[in-house]
Amino acid sequence: MKRLLVFLLLFLIGITFPTGCAFFNSKKTDEASANVLSVYNWSTYIDPQAIKDFEKKFNVKVKYDTYESNEDLLAKIRPGNPGYDIIVPSSDYVAIMGSEGLLEPLNHQNIPNIKNLSKRFIDPPFDRGNRYSVPYQWGTMGLGYNIKKIGGELSSWGDIFEPRFAGRVSLMEDLRATLGVILIYLGYEPNSSNIEEIRKARDFLIKHQEVIAAFAPDTGQNLLDQGEVDIAVEWSGDIFQIAEENEDIRYAIPKEGTIIWTDNLAIPAGAPHKELAEKFINFVLEPEVGAKISNFVKYGSPNQAAIDGGFIEKEDLENPEIYPTPDIASRLKYADDIGKATELYDDAWTEVKVAMSNSFF
Repeated sequence: MKRLLVFLLLFLIGITFPTGCAFFNSKKTDEASANVLSVYNWSTYIDPQAIKDFEKKFNVKVKYDTYESNEDLLAKIRPGNPGYDIIVPSSDYVAIMGSEGLLEPLNHQNIPNIKNLSKRFIDPPFDRGNRYSVPYQWGTMGLGYNIKKIGGELSSWGDIFEPRFAGRVSLMEDLRATLGVILIYLGYEPNSSNIEEIRKARDFLIKHQEVIAAFAPDTGQNLLDQGEVDIAVEWSGDIFQIAEENEDIRYAIPKEGTIIWTDNLAIPAGAPHKELAEKFINFVLEPEVGAKISNFVKYGSPNQAAIDGGFIEKEDLENPEIYPTPDIASRLKYADDIGKATELYDDAWTEVKVAMSNSFF
């Protein structure tokens, strides 16, 4: 009988002990996950030291993933947030995601540093009252080029479509921005919903397809830096980042004008750690932190306190390609949410891609 009791006791311990371990391990896992902020951002778009500083200040870890386009971001979030706490959509995508219920409203009481922002970035038309977002960085889409390879400066969108640049130009894999700047070059608005104007932009790209080496997913700067192309239509900061190491690289805002954009910090619906995410947003809006990020990525800072405090590098502030003069600024246009007219751009873009694909056969 004693042996039987001992056996039963050991048997029960064998059952309950692993369960107890699982309970304590689960508790530890929950506590650990509560100290992890999951960020989904564009590539090459933050100073790594800022991440380390945030981790140290709040005793947390940051899980950092990247994407190459707003379309990629939307495709990831739209089916259901896979666990991200911070995302960085551009202005028109803030409007789209907000209207679809994909963003969490911000608690401004947890983001007192919003007072540091320039007035021009408060209450934007795509997000009234900054309900879902605060600005992160801003910049332009323009011409990155190797001045030694092309033998001179560029000043117009038309310059890059000259026959001498056949196979030496990369455009962006961004249908709204790319078709938008062609519309600007042709004398139209980049947010046109006129089907004939959009078709003219489509036809222009097809007619000049021989110059196009690639549609780069926000990697045109790498193609330019590596000598695979001589001209890359890219975001301003991406070009200035490689220009720091390559003295032959230049950037120009075409005289016809171009797309200006604002990328924004937002919290996707269902974020596991909303309060921690708001601490991160508030941290980024500190003048020194915001300046550190802008100085690293070479984009414009929306943080007026960082500018007024002298934290932005003087060379950058005096560069009209980063902080445009009023004359240049008057020729910059935002790509807005155009609703159902987006389908017209989708169709035009598909036809451009099909035409280029067929040219290889």
